[in-house]
Amino acid sequence: MSAAPPDRPVRDEELLASVIADLIGDVRHVAVGNASPIPATAALLARERGKGRPYVSLLGSAAHTFWTDGGRELFDCAGQGRIDVFFLSGGQIDGHGNINLVEIGEHGHPKVRFPGSFGSAYLYYVVPKVILFRTEHSRRTLVPEVDFVSAPGSNAPNVFRTGGPIALVTNRCLFSFANGRFRLESVHPCHTLDEVIENTGFDFDRPSEVPETPAPTSGTLRLLREVVAPQLADVYPQFARQVFGFGAVAPV
Repeated sequence: MSAAPPDRPVRDEELLASVIADLIGDVRHVAVGNASPIPATAALLARERGKGRPYVSLLGSAAHTFWTDGGRELFDCAGQGRIDVFFLSGGQIDGHGNINLVEIGEHGHPKVRFPGSFGSAYLYYVVPKVILFRTEHSRRTLVPEVDFVSAPGSNAPNVFRTGGPIALVTNRCLFSFANGRFRLESVHPCHTLDEVIENTGFDFDRPSEVPETPAPTSGTLRLLREVVAPQLADVYPQFARQVFGFGAVAPV
């Protein structure tokens, strides 16, 4: 086995994982669904930073979960208030935090169908901190209004809700979410404010001076490359190999 050299440039995946780990904060339990290698990386990084806290459950992992019944047990834990952070995405996300995982186009004759939305509709309401994540930041994905509301970003005041979105992380920037609107918090290195505006379909708030997203520290990179990468190989072997070089054949 070999790991990526410590002095190589920071990869986009490492930056995003560092940003998400900061958002996770000091919580008890982070859960990650299927096909989510970057959020999984962030969750494991947060656990290493906290020296074992938070507890991390990766759906589909044999080593990093206590579940024996997959998604059904995930929903049970969330409903009991035993999951503090979860990650959601969508084919479309709009400026009110609504996500679409059902269809694009007219309901009777959709142009695109997505896999469905039971999990998102449920978890969006009961997990206290939901972090939205989308690696394609474009007007095709970040839209003024979703074609179908799989899960609403906010609700009427008389609707009881313990969870909801706190942020949206994309390949270009970081948005926070509060009071039904997104606010631009930082723009990632090698990207610009003009680029974010041009590629975002909804209006958003922002400070007069938008900072650049901080790069991961050397300590964070060490944890990612030397400690987290081997753990990821359990459930995301191809990702661990492509991003961190873990599992690649060492040069002769």
